[in-house]
Amino acid sequence: MNIGEFQFQLFETALNEGFTDVEMYYEKKEVFGCQVYKGEIDHYEIAEDGGISFRGLIEGKMGYAYSEKIDDDSIRFLVQHAKENAVILQEDGLEEIFEGSNSYEKGDFFSKSLNETTIPEKIQFIKEVENKVLSYDSRIKATDYCGIQSETITRKIFNNKGLSLSDQMNYLYVYVSVVAKEGNETKTGVGFEITKDFHSLQADKIAEKAANEALSQLGAKNIESKSYPVLLKNDAAANFLSVFVPNFSAENTQAGLSVLKDKLGMKIASDKVSIIDDPFLEKGLASRTFDSEGVASKPLNLVESGVLRSFLHNLKTAKKDQGVTTGHAKKDSYKGSVKVGPSNLYIKPSTISFKELVNDMKEGVFITELSGLHSGVNTVSGDFSVAANGFYIKDGAIQYPVNLMTIAGNFYELLNDVDAVGADLNFPLSNIGSPSLCIKSLSVTVE
Repeated sequence: MNIGEFQFQLFETALNEGFTDVEMYYEKKEVFGCQVYKGEIDHYEIAEDGGISFRGLIEGKMGYAYSEKIDDDSIRFLVQHAKENAVILQEDGLEEIFEGSNSYEKGDFFSKSLNETTIPEKIQFIKEVENKVLSYDSRIKATDYCGIQSETITRKIFNNKGLSLSDQMNYLYVYVSVVAKEGNETKTGVGFEITKDFHSLQADKIAEKAANEALSQLGAKNIESKSYPVLLKNDAAANFLSVFVPNFSAENTQAGLSVLKDKLGMKIASDKVSIIDDPFLEKGLASRTFDSEGVASKPLNLVESGVLRSFLHNLKTAKKDQGVTTGHAKKDSYKGSVKVGPSNLYIKPSTISFKELVNDMKEGVFITELSGLHSGVNTVSGDFSVAANGFYIKDGAIQYPVNLMTIAGNFYELLNDVDAVGADLNFPLSNIGSPSLCIKSLSVTVE
């Protein structure tokens, strides 16, 4: 049974059972992954996951159900379970089945050439990366991991109001963690690359980045524990931002879980900070032409020059706030219910190079990596105290690596203390990105 036949029979059965508005969401994810160790395949994966979710209104309540199978038995299963769930769930009458947007912007997120890249080509490439890493410097002793992974995601959504949408995206990423050792000191460095163009990848550049990151941390020293101006590397800034992204969700503001509630139109950050959500970002890992309710995707300015302009909304949260959806309905998978979530969200870069950011610092700390972001952060208040790796900066130059540090402060104060924003926007294997950020002052403790 194909998708079209399944959808027709599902809707017919559901409407006969008393449903008024019905929707079918289809998702399929195809994954290839491979890790190597000392020239041999250490881990290998070919997987396919996907299925159907059904939701519908019956007696004013929304019912949900999902199935991995597309067959006759699943039709009856989906309808009956959705009917039962509608009775159990305490719905507030705000959910709806969307009839469709007036127009949808076209987006091409699927690379045919990447799809045609063979598994042997991918395996050979990751072996080459590992070989170049291990031969880069005698102080490079091993790799913690060295892998390549490609994913293809297909989505379709239909309803009985005439909506019929589909999109497809794929991407590939390479990741390597390198171990460097000198004397009794051991450090690690990470390199990664995300692409839709496999043949643009350069094994030596990926290896060089990871190796140099590990080697550069050898010879760490202590510095005085005090407040310093801080240069937050793009990767670290993006990972930090990702922890607080839920605070821009209308679900959280309506639940009282975000201090941004009631702050629309108010200044919440430095005028150097603008935050954008762009579903059409060429290399984005969450690019899309429509959200999980079938609403047309479009770029959204969340923060403009420090002023909070919008929250992320789906149809339900928008109705609750007496507004309109921003097209940010999100399902974590076909199994999940409709929530709120970003597409490709990032801090807008400037034209200031990383070198210029460093040159402008008389004394400070360059933070390259943060750890303990989930245990050391209060996402509601914004307070944080997390471990950090980095370097000491003096007279506009990076001097030497610093022993393990702890940085502490408040996320919202940090946003207001952004002194400069770099041009080096990066997404560290996620849909949340940032350029490097100069922070006026943060408490730094060297352990």
